[in-house]
Amino acid sequence: MTAPIETTGSPEAQPEAVLVGADKGQIEGRSLGQIAWTRFKKDKVAVAGGVVVILLVLLALLARPIQALFGLDPNAFNQDLIDPNTSLPSGDWGGMSADHPLGVEPKFGRDIATRILEGSWVSLVVAFGATILSNTIGTVLGVIAGYYGGRTDAIISRLMDTFLAFPLLLFAIAISATLQGGAFGLEGLPLHISVLIFIIGFFNWPYLGRIVRGQTLALREREFVDASRGMGAKGPYILFRELLPNLVGPIIVYSTLLIPTNILFEASLSFLGVGIQPPQASWGGMLSEAVNFYKVDPQFMIVPGLAIFVTVLAFNLLGDGLRDALDPRSGR
Repeated sequence: MTAPIETTGSPEAQPEAVLVGADKGQIEGRSLGQIAWTRFKKDKVAVAGGVVVILLVLLALLARPIQALFGLDPNAFNQDLIDPNTSLPSGDWGGMSADHPLGVEPKFGRDIATRILEGSWVSLVVAFGATILSNTIGTVLGVIAGYYGGRTDAIISRLMDTFLAFPLLLFAIAISATLQGGAFGLEGLPLHISVLIFIIGFFNWPYLGRIVRGQTLALREREFVDASRGMGAKGPYILFRELLPNLVGPIIVYSTLLIPTNILFEASLSFLGVGIQPPQASWGGMLSEAVNFYKVDPQFMIVPGLAIFVTVLAFNLLGDGLRDALDPRSGR
């Protein structure tokens, strides 16, 4: 006859497996989005980058209303603020004053703060437009190549290699210079913005295409894809209802890292004179004009340079934070 098993501790003690609050309905599951948001909030640097990005986007969206509200004109000349002997702004620090907090341009006296505000929406429209275009092409072709494989994958992969072999900067300069006069029923600023979006977006899609293809190759062997096939689902349904929702994370992360690259590319083309054309303000164009004055008026170069630097840095910090938050293998 075996001895009875004795228990230790107070009668009210509960097994370790019983979670505190379970009987009060305090425990609830969290979605993947809630888990990612919780992880993202812990990264203070990424949160700061996200706040700056939101402020920049709002500033760009409200650029024209702000100019109309305060009567600002990015192309207004202020010759009275220019020294006629040197063509430089009168006063210290590039003519900084209460009316012109960031100073004025040499030679013409245009307000730098207003032109920075005007250039913000141009840079972001080009960057976001090019990112949407490249993401659309890259996602569609990447998921098709990864899912179907075989000859389809080989053709799309060789197409990616061909686009990646293009000397993009030289090609962009040639196309932009050719279409400066007018094309497709467009001219002026709408034409320049459309050409930049097409060039930057159309030739950058293979980078995301390769990422999506690699992720799709891994996902197509998962159980939920096999279950969809077993239930009679066709290829298009599996592509857009099963695979694409699982690719949202990598696409979002890549987009936040691609936007600053596109901003720099637009600024580079404008700096070289084949992007946004004057008198329309753009950050790259302002840097190009400042080359002739950086020794005697460094303020003129520092301000647009800082605008590009802060914008690119904020998007990169946001992208790094999103990558860590959406990656379940991250240690954060």
